[in-house]
Amino acid sequence: MIEIKNATKGQATDIAHLIMMAMTDDCCLHFCEKGYGLEDFRKMMTLLVEREDSQYSYKNTLVAADGDKVIGISVSYDGSILHELRRPFLELALKHIGKDHAGMDDETQSGALGFAAWLVQELYLDSLAVLPGYRRRGIASRLISATKERANRMGLPHVGLLVDKGNPDGEALYASIGFQYANDSQWGGHPMKHLVL
Repeated sequence: MIEIKNATKGQATDIAHLIMMAMTDDCCLHFCEKGYGLEDFRKMMTLLVEREDSQYSYKNTLVAADGDKVIGISVSYDGSILHELRRPFLELALKHIGKDHAGMDDETQSGALGFAAWLVQELYLDSLAVLPGYRRRGIASRLISATKERANRMGLPHVGLLVDKGNPDGEALYASIGFQYANDSQWGGHPMKHLVL
């Protein structure tokens, strides 16, 4: 039976793998300086998941588990504290992937002025992924539902996310759950749509 539950620090390696799956190899490499690769990025992500003060922390992660096996993840955090949570990424990126990302766009606050007031009141769904062998079983929907429950407990009125414009299957999944288009965005070298629930 597949359970949705809070992640533990001991699951950091599996969580980092799934975050990178959500990001895609191309996007991960976009963040790396020349001469660094996916293994460097994976090491950095694992360290970020192990921390408690990172946007990618296990504390910000729900896992879908099949017994002891992590088969899916939802990483989310209060969008209004993105800069605070991003500091560890900026520090470790210099050390492990050789690149300064201090000027990175804010995925939780980009876009049309009409939406700006409530975009910072979202639980930002940073990463959502399910292992290929477990897809099309409703696991991603269950993770999103659990993320929405988390937002409600935190008093945040919305769940927001970015979906790559080249990912129509992902966009269709989010639309079927009730996510609506908010605005266009750019992240990781890709054109994105910001959706909210």
